[in-house]
Amino acid sequence: MTWTFTDDADAFLDATGAWLATRPAENTLVLTVTAALRRDGRHAYGEDDPVLGWWRGADGEVAGTLVHTPPYPPLLGATAEEAIAPLARALAPTSINADRATAQAMAAHWPGHRVDQRQRLHRLGTLVPPSPAPAGRPRTATAADRQLLLDWHLSFAGEAGQPGTHVERLVDDRTAYGGLTLWEDAGVPVSMAGVSREIAGAVRVTTVYTPSGYRGRGYAAAVTAEVSRAAREAGAQEVLLFTDLANPTSNGVYRRIGYEAVADRLLLSAVGV
Repeated sequence: MTWTFTDDADAFLDATGAWLATRPAENTLVLTVTAALRRDGRHAYGEDDPVLGWWRGADGEVAGTLVHTPPYPPLLGATAEEAIAPLARALAPTSINADRATAQAMAAHWPGHRVDQRQRLHRLGTLVPPSPAPAGRPRTATAADRQLLLDWHLSFAGEAGQPGTHVERLVDDRTAYGGLTLWEDAGVPVSMAGVSREIAGAVRVTTVYTPSGYRGRGYAAAVTAEVSRAAREAGAQEVLLFTDLANPTSNGVYRRIGYEAVADRLLLSAVGV
């Protein structure tokens, strides 16, 4: 029983990809981040090399994963309980993004910790488009929208407390495969939503953003419902999204259009080190 670490996304996915794909919802972040590393190179998220790890249990099967792409915190996918203590010994106390039970188990090995964010993973059930729909219509973003998309992604990252170091790569990649949708009212872009590439039958709705002057008019619900509908019609078996539990407004919006809670995640930081 051991953790193996590498900075090579190909090696990581060769070892773990089949196992990760058996639980695409719980592993959605690990799957999309490592797919980006394989596609765009090890510095897709920042200048530092990533740290990618996997745990094999007594039966030799993969039973846990770690993905660290600085400056983002280490990310744990579905991980067996017996893998936690060895991982805590292998890593200096820092921060972690993991499901609630795993995050708390890691934090038990630290001198102290604080909760920086509580997230909830949702899965689309029966889609219920907002009614009445807000004024306007959706359209797929193109390269001509690049500056607007960059500005909105940077604003989203700032409001979410994220580094935003890979915004240009993200915008260019999602624009290339039609993964960003704008809602326009009278020809003016007023809201945005993205979707990840499909992996293991799952896509994740991401970067739902409405500039402050356009909020409260139903645009975010409408553009989220549109990208969710399109993903499902394109064949996605799972349509997922994360919410910040500190934002009851967005959580309510997603519930009303058909998203159902799956599991909670915590972003924890070590203190007293």
